[in-house]
Amino acid sequence: MIDLSKLNDRQLEAVQQVDGPLLILAGAGSGKTHALTYRIAWMLENSIHPFNIIAITFTNKAAREMRSRVNVLHPSGGHVWVSTFHSSCVRILRREVHNYGYDNKFSIIDADDAEKLVRACAQELGLNDKQYPSRAIMSFISGMKDELLSYEDALTQTHDYRSRNMASVYELYQKRLKAANSMDFDDLIYITVKMFQHNPGILERYQSRFMYILVDEYQDTNTSQYRLVSLLAGKHKNLCVVGDDDQSIYGWRGANIRNILDFEKDFPGTKVIKLEQNYRSTQIILDAANEIISNNIYRKGKNLWTENGKGQRIAYFRAADDKEEGKFVCAVIRNRKKKGAKYSDFAVLYRTHAQSRSIEDQLVRAGLPYRLFGGVRFYQRMEIKDILAYLKAIHNPLDSVSYLRIINVPRRGIGAATIELINKYAIENDISFSTALEELEHIQGLSSQRQAKVKKFIALMGEFTKFAEKHSVSELLHKILHDTSYAKELKAIGTEEADNRVENIEELVSKAVEFQNDAKKNNTDADLGAFLEEVALVADIDNYEEGEDAVVLMTLHSAKGLEFPCVLLVGVEEGLFPSYRSISSGEIHELEEERRLCYVGVTRARRELYITCAVERMQHGRVNYNSPSRFIKELPESCVSFL
Repeated sequence: MIDLSKLNDRQLEAVQQVDGPLLILAGAGSGKTHALTYRIAWMLENSIHPFNIIAITFTNKAAREMRSRVNVLHPSGGHVWVSTFHSSCVRILRREVHNYGYDNKFSIIDADDAEKLVRACAQELGLNDKQYPSRAIMSFISGMKDELLSYEDALTQTHDYRSRNMASVYELYQKRLKAANSMDFDDLIYITVKMFQHNPGILERYQSRFMYILVDEYQDTNTSQYRLVSLLAGKHKNLCVVGDDDQSIYGWRGANIRNILDFEKDFPGTKVIKLEQNYRSTQIILDAANEIISNNIYRKGKNLWTENGKGQRIAYFRAADDKEEGKFVCAVIRNRKKKGAKYSDFAVLYRTHAQSRSIEDQLVRAGLPYRLFGGVRFYQRMEIKDILAYLKAIHNPLDSVSYLRIINVPRRGIGAATIELINKYAIENDISFSTALEELEHIQGLSSQRQAKVKKFIALMGEFTKFAEKHSVSELLHKILHDTSYAKELKAIGTEEADNRVENIEELVSKAVEFQNDAKKNNTDADLGAFLEEVALVADIDNYEEGEDAVVLMTLHSAKGLEFPCVLLVGVEEGLFPSYRSISSGEIHELEEERRLCYVGVTRARRELYITCAVERMQHGRVNYNSPSRFIKELPESCVSFL
C-alpha cells in the first residue's frame, strides 16, 4: 500500500481525483512533483495499467525525476510513459511517420543548423541578410509552426511584403528539410499533430492507449502542444494538467497563458484544486511574492502560505553604480561564508545575460568561485557538432545538412567551389546532397582530380555505414576519430584550446559508453538512432547540476524550477526589469509577464533574499540612469530592510 500520510489535504485530493479533467494550480514550492508522482502511483495501485498512462514534462530533468520517484513508489512505475513533449512525439513519429511521407530514420537538426539552412534558403531567394536576418526568419517560421500554420497558410495569410518573403523562405526551408528527411524541433510536435489530424486511425490508436494523461508545467504550453494534448485526450477526457499561471514566463517563445486560464472552458466539468502551502520559503518571502503578483489582472488567484516560520526581512540595496552593486554582492557572500554558508548556497539572478559581466568582474577580483550558465553548451561546440554530423549522415544518408558539414572536415582537399557545384546540382535536380555525390560524372565542371577526392570521401562514409551495422556507437566513434584523423590533427596543434577540444571529444565517447550501459541496464535500444535521439533532445536547463561549491550566476528564465538558500536579485530597475520593451509596448500582457518573472525570482529563495539596483549603469557602451523598478515599490514595507 502507498503511504499517503506525507500529503497535505489538497495534495491528497489531487492524487485521488483520477477521472475526468483536472486542473491543479500549483503555487511555487507547493510540492507539485510530489503530488504528481503519488497520483501516478495511486492510479497504478488502483489497477490502472501503466500502458494506459502518459505523463508529459518540459525538461528531461523533470522526466527523469518523475520516473525515478514513481519507480520508488510502485513496482510498475518503470512501465509508465514519462517523457518530454519532444521525446513523446519522437517516439510516436519513429513508429508512424512513414504514414506521413517521411522515413522513420529522420534526423533532428538543432537550432544552429536550422538557422544556417534558413540563411541558405534566403540567399537562394535573393533576400538580403541585413534586411532579413536569419534569426528573424527562424522566429517567424517557429511562430507559424507553434500556431500549426503550414507554409501554404503563411503564403495565403500574410499580406505585407516582408512577411510574404519570409513565408517564401519557410516554404523552401521546409522542402529542403523534407528532402533531407530531417525535422527541426518545432516539427517534432507540428508534424505529430498534423499526422494525427490527417490520419484518424493513428490518432485513435494513441487515444485508446493513453486513457490517462498528465501534463506538467501546463502554463508553458503553446498552441501546438495544447492541440496535441487535446487530441490525445479527446476520447477518454481523463486529462490532468498541473501548472501555475503566475509562473508563465515564456510568452516570447510561444507559450500561451490562455491555455491554463481557459482550461475550464476548453474542458467542461473540470475540477480545480489549488496547492497553496509552500514548503520552500519563509512567510516574509511569500508575502512579498503574493503582494507583487496581486498587481496582475490576468491570473487565477491564489495565496501562498507556509509553516516554515516568518523568517528575516528582504534586504534592499541601491548602489551608486553597477561596480558597487557587484562589490555588495561579493560582500554578502563573504560575510555569509564566514558564518558557515557554502558558495553553492548563493544564486545571483538577473534579467539579461549582459548583466553578468559587472558581477563576474567583481567576483573575479574578490577571488570567489562562480559558475555562469548560458555559455556555449556542450553539444553546440564545433568539434562535437562535427563528430555528431558524421553519425547523423551514417544514420540518415539523406541528411544534406550533415553531409555539407563534414565533406571537408577534417580538410581532405575538397574545396568550397567543388562543394558548391555538387550542392547546386542537388538543388537543381531536387535531390539530396548525398544522392548528388553518387552522380558526380553528371556534374559539369568537376575535374577527374576533384572527383577522385570526393569518391575517396564517399568510400570512407560507405565503410563507416557498414561498420555501424555490426558495432556499438562507442566503437563507431573510435573508428571515425581514427580513420578521419580528427583527434590526431587536434593533438598536433598542441594549444590549450585544441587539447580542450580533444577532451570534449573524449567526453562524447564517454557519453556513448554511458548510454550503452544504461540501455543494457534498462533493456532499451542502444543503436545509433536511439543515441542520436537522446543527444538531440537534451534541453538547455538540463545542464544545471548541483554539486560544485560555487556561486551560481544565471538569468531569471534559467532559474525557473530551481531553488537556493540565498538569492541575490540584481539590476531591478525600470527599463531593465521590467524591460524597456515591455514598458514602451503599451501591452499589459508584456508587463504582466515581466511581473510574473519577478515573482519567479523572488520565490527561488528559501531563507534569504537580497534585491539590488544601481543609480547609474554602463549599458550598450554608455552610462544610463535608471530609477528603481516598480516591482520594488510593490514590495510591502513590512517585508523589507533598506540597507
